[in-house]
Amino acid sequence: MLLRERYDGSARNALRKPVAGVSSVPFTKTTSERVDQVRRATALLAVARSGVFIHAAREAGLHSGTTVADLVARFNRHGLAAVGIARGRGRRPTYAASARAQIVATAQRSPSRRTEGTATWSLSTLQRTLRRGSFPTLGTSTIRRVLQDAGSSYQHTRTWCPTGTAQRKRKAGVVTVTDPQTEVKRGSSNSPTTSLKA
Repeated sequence: MLLRERYDGSARNALRKPVAGVSSVPFTKTTSERVDQVRRATALLAVARSGVFIHAAREAGLHSGTTVADLVARFNRHGLAAVGIARGRGRRPTYAASARAQIVATAQRSPSRRTEGTATWSLSTLQRTLRRGSFPTLGTSTIRRVLQDAGSSYQHTRTWCPTGTAQRKRKAGVVTVTDPQTEVKRGSSNSPTTSLKA
């Protein structure tokens, strides 16, 4: 299978654009283009020159001629969009960004003692409240993951709050104080701690 007949000079120039400025194999990245897109563009240009898939694979740093054949078939179907990243593998997120935002918003508001039966959120009370709403199958592990991704952490006072923020009582009223070194401290919490005892 060769590149389609409609492959013209404008498509060739569009393919050369991501390749410009990037050396040949071993593909050191010297432009802002993604390396995988550069490899695909290089393979398509090599096929347009020689028509031999295995040579194009070697030139582009791909593993086999079959990979190039699949790329050419995708190029023939979709045009230059074939150079872009293909649809990813793996499980798609169960909850969209709007649903995640709703979960975070629910956790950030204070619970109603009358409705939710608690003064502070726990994962199980959050789950119960969200399941009554629009998330009938939501689990506590998902809630925990969504809140942690949003930058919240479970506090010793059994409440969820954004990491690095605290509410302090001042003369002017209650104010929210933010720790500017939150990211530094969060990054260091994953490393093992050393004991001061000898």
